Amino acid sequence: MIGGVMGGLAMSDDEALYAPAVPRNREPIGAALASVLPRFGTVLEVASGTGEHALHWAATFPHLIWQPSDPDPVARRSIVAHTRAAACANLRPPLDLDVSMPHWPISRADAIVCINMIHIAPWAATPGLMAGAVRLLPPGGVLVLYGPFREHGVRLANSNAAFDADLRARDPAWGLRDLSAVTRAAEAHGLALSQHVAMPANNLFVVFRKVDPAR
Repeated sequence: MIGGVMGGLAMSDDEALYAPAVPRNREPIGAALASVLPRFGTVLEVASGTGEHALHWAATFPHLIWQPSDPDPVARRSIVAHTRAAACANLRPPLDLDVSMPHWPISRADAIVCINMIHIAPWAATPGLMAGAVRLLPPGGVLVLYGPFREHGVRLANSNAAFDADLRARDPAWGLRDLSAVTRAAEAHGLALSQHVAMPANNLFVVFRKVDPAR
């Protein structure tokens, strides 16, 4: 039963949060993930938020260990609540992970997924995410980003322009990131842009792969 609303999110009595966008985007994101995730191993989800995506994808990909994380204790309590309710064997308890920190509470991941984070964080979070991904991933391992981006030569959709303006009004350090700037940050840390795919609601599914130094 929904007991309240926090920051546009519905909260249940057991502290589980519910985001209205999740039921709309989890299936198309999941279909895209299926084409790039490894057959086995651990997937680190950065900035898991409510935990709904983690719960859904742990069930969708039972051959993978799904490791959620978030620096916000409210979000981590929500993830725990969703995890407890589902009792999904391959869904791990959430980690307290801030991508801007030089040390992460995990030493290895076979893939990393980050949904709707870099535009709701200072720019420093983006190179921090890239640096951490390179430390954790094996050669060829993927870092997947999803969300709205700016693209050179592509007109920004009205909805994304309004969203960008709202973000910057809330915090001048936030805002939609230019994909070319994100790509340069990735390349500076040893990640190469592998693909980017247009998704519903003017979002992009962006895949970076760790460069294999042996090649």
